Amino acid sequence: MRTQSSRGGALPSDTLPGSPADSPAAPEPDLGHHGDVEAVPGLIDLAVNVRQAPMPDWLADPITAALGDLARYPHSAAARAAVAARHGRPPAQVLLTAGAAEGFVLIAQALRGVRRPVVVHPQFTEAEAALRAAGHRVERVLLDPDDGFRLDPARVPADADLVLIGNPTNPTSVLHPAVDLAALARPGRVLVVDEAFADTTLAPGVAGEPESLAARSDLPGLLVVRSLTKTWGLAGLRVGYLLGAADLLDRLAAVQPLWPVSTPALAAATACAGPEAVRAERQIAADLATDRDHLLARLAAIPGVRVVGRPASAFVLVHHPGADAVRRTLRDRGWAVRRGDTFPGLGPDWLRIAVRDPATTDAFTTVLAEILEG
Repeated sequence: MRTQSSRGGALPSDTLPGSPADSPAAPEPDLGHHGDVEAVPGLIDLAVNVRQAPMPDWLADPITAALGDLARYPHSAAARAAVAARHGRPPAQVLLTAGAAEGFVLIAQALRGVRRPVVVHPQFTEAEAALRAAGHRVERVLLDPDDGFRLDPARVPADADLVLIGNPTNPTSVLHPAVDLAALARPGRVLVVDEAFADTTLAPGVAGEPESLAARSDLPGLLVVRSLTKTWGLAGLRVGYLLGAADLLDRLAAVQPLWPVSTPALAAATACAGPEAVRAERQIAADLATDRDHLLARLAAIPGVRVVGRPASAFVLVHHPGADAVRRTLRDRGWAVRRGDTFPGLGPDWLRIAVRDPATTDAFTTVLAEILEG
């Protein structure tokens, strides 16, 4: 486990006035903690938001074939073009990365000249950890659980020249309206929208990903971070990409290591950008919505468990007094869920729970109810 002192403790972060917090004396969250630490072998994993399903042949076959081409250095042009075509952009507006997390490191390293970086929390913590490791003094805007963790663009300081926010946000699962995110874009500011879970979202009457900015090339300073590891179970392969203006991506590419994305990962990126993958994602998102509704119904039947916000992704965030002790008891009973106290703006009374199939959900909620009744 990476400790806060090694990743997130180099510089203090400032919470902006009026931002809610658990308490003034709350300890600084461990920004380097992730769900994979919770999901140790032997536990049923509801802590990691990676889909657990067999890899389809149209994805497995090109990855396997790429293993026969490892003597050559990776060539990214075909994968870059495929990703660009998916989002209706020219290839120059795509930067392939070794997972979405590398994108945050590139942003932090390439944009060292920013004066006032702001991260909207609760949010995936690697964004702030990367900034702090690069020497940035980060300010936080903490969204209010009593308001369902909804974004108010007016709460972001007007002079912030780097703003990072997730959509849908990890860990809240809240999907912010695209119009509110677009309101944050302005000349002189880099707006980073983490869309690692955008392909998990669904909305009635919307053919594609609702509220995504991935196809928007008209917003000044916009950088969209995307991941292929969640829906397709490729966390170990490390593949993602950034979308944005070519000159901005050139700045990030200048601090990127040579050949950062492996040949098998490039094969995966090409396959996942194709029409078969896009169609499959929409069906997966529909199935996920059904499974999520089932989880929400089961949680609603347990006294004292409160789902906060309107979940739109592959996980839900719940509040229960003493949740951290419940999490430890769940581990004793064979279940791993994600602790909430490592996310700024949350605390030990919060848990993130991954959406799984109905049978797994039924077994989990039965155990959870037994623990709380006891």
